[in-house]
Amino acid sequence: MSESSNLMETLGIEFKSVSRGRVEAVMPVDKRVCQPFGLLHGGATIALAESVAGEGSLFLCKEHEIPVGTQVSCNHLSVAKEGEVVNAIATLLHYGATTHVWNVDINNSEGKLISSVRVSNLILKHR
Repeated sequence: MSESSNLMETLGIEFKSVSRGRVEAVMPVDKRVCQPFGLLHGGATIALAESVAGEGSLFLCKEHEIPVGTQVSCNHLSVAKEGEVVNAIATLLHYGATTHVWNVDINNSEGKLISSVRVSNLILKHR
């Protein structure tokens, strides 16, 4: 297995669009992200949500600022099965000087909502 340089590459997350207040990404549901029964693992779902929210906050950060996740709250509502591709759409709910709050909806290949996630990011000064 080849080495990945970050979690997003390891999980196969591909960013489709990044703009002020909105991020969209997809992730294949394959053996890397499934639990033993062939369903998307909840932890992989949360990693996807935190990744898209983090990318959205990074887009908004000023020079010498970086976002770090501080809170994730997730409700799993349905399933995605191995072989599908899930779509994550993050929308900005709060844009503050030191915090960003995002809502991330993750849908399965049929467009059904499988998880609703709230992500809070702290904005740090980076040296």
